[in-house]
Amino acid sequence: MNTILHLGLGSFHRAHQAVYIHQLHQQGDNRWSITGGNLRPDMLETIEALQAQQGRYTLETVTPQGERTYTRIESIQRVIAYQEDLAPLIAVGADPATRIISFTVTEAGYYLDDKNQLDWETFPDLRGDLTAVQSGLAGHTIYGGLVSILRARMAANAGPVTLMNCDNLRHNGERSRGGLLQFIDALGDEQLKQWVLENTRSPNAMVDRITPRPTPDVFERVKEATGWDDRAAIMGESFIQWVIEDNFIAGRPEWEKVGVEMVNSVQAYEEAKIRLLNATHSCIAWAGTLVGYQYIHEGTQDPVIRQMAYDYVTDDAIPVLLPCPIDLEKYRDVVLDRFANPAIQDTNQRVAMDAFSKIPGMIAPTIRDRLAQGGSFDSVAVLPALFLAYLHRWHLGEIPYTYQDQAMDAAAAHAICEASDTVAAYAADETLWGEMASHPQLVDALRAADERVQAFVSQHAKT
Repeated sequence: MNTILHLGLGSFHRAHQAVYIHQLHQQGDNRWSITGGNLRPDMLETIEALQAQQGRYTLETVTPQGERTYTRIESIQRVIAYQEDLAPLIAVGADPATRIISFTVTEAGYYLDDKNQLDWETFPDLRGDLTAVQSGLAGHTIYGGLVSILRARMAANAGPVTLMNCDNLRHNGERSRGGLLQFIDALGDEQLKQWVLENTRSPNAMVDRITPRPTPDVFERVKEATGWDDRAAIMGESFIQWVIEDNFIAGRPEWEKVGVEMVNSVQAYEEAKIRLLNATHSCIAWAGTLVGYQYIHEGTQDPVIRQMAYDYVTDDAIPVLLPCPIDLEKYRDVVLDRFANPAIQDTNQRVAMDAFSKIPGMIAPTIRDRLAQGGSFDSVAVLPALFLAYLHRWHLGEIPYTYQDQAMDAAAAHAICEASDTVAAYAADETLWGEMASHPQLVDALRAADERVQAFVSQHAKT
């Protein structure tokens, strides 16, 4: 049996990639299985539960109409407990039976700036990981972890392997590959670099399925429906999509038999998803938090917030994506219907995180494209203006949950909020805006959008 080693054994992987392999098994194709583990000591209770259940768990699927179905997923054949030296993960990665190493670490976990260069200055954990690997220890960032695994694979002469990104990073295969090669360059390991260039591929891919963090309610419904006290149960929406560039070096599952779209280029799909879905998701999370909502569906069902999201997509995102093989207006409407599903119970807290990665990756490109077209970008400017208002609340300690942002410099963020001209300070932040920082049209658009957001929040407070 061929192995996919997956790094980052969270809910999304188990509601998405693992489901497709499970479906192949259901069709009688058992040629591939998954071994999974984490590079960091995350989700220890879930990992322990999965080990106790031999990798099995229940997926609760919820339609927009609130219909729930339950599937026991059995594609993860081995769950590896976290170990500081990563020895069990490295051993699996160095096994010739492992043909694909896949990973889910979120956008900020790639440490890339707007020029696709590793941002050594902003991320001390990246510098620390380089030092650790140089001294012979295992790495715990995605790059250090992969280097530790690939060095062992090269030494074992275990053959080529595909490195498959399963995140929302734009051009995720080539960008994560670029980050890996830069990390190897910083190590000065020319032998490993040549081996990686010759013996690995990094296909781009687009992944999509809303998968909230599981709550005790999920465990209770699963137990009631199945009779199984499943401590690793998860829930996801019924919609699922995976588009993969068919660029594999050591074989792959026949994913096309279970609905995966294998294509020559994923660019149109990923741009539509990142701009129409991911950016809209953040818009609704920030806006919803500002007016006291807890869940994404509450904000989506609010007519003012829904109109903000609709206008952003219609006025600014769609015009810069045309021509496109996808019906973008239909895609927009499907996305908003998905977000409005009350059964998903997806929290603003989960979606609002990592804005200092999401704004440059998901929102600034539309502003940049509208600038290049010579058009206004008033509707898309509302999204970063919502986050500026959100950032003010965070600065004052008034966000009702813990905000997580791996790419945010907390001191710099507080300084923005304390500036005499907060909009100008915000527009000058190079982490958010790159070469557009302090562009006069950006500043003007953010000022106008900031006034709209303040009026929106004020009006909500009165109703």
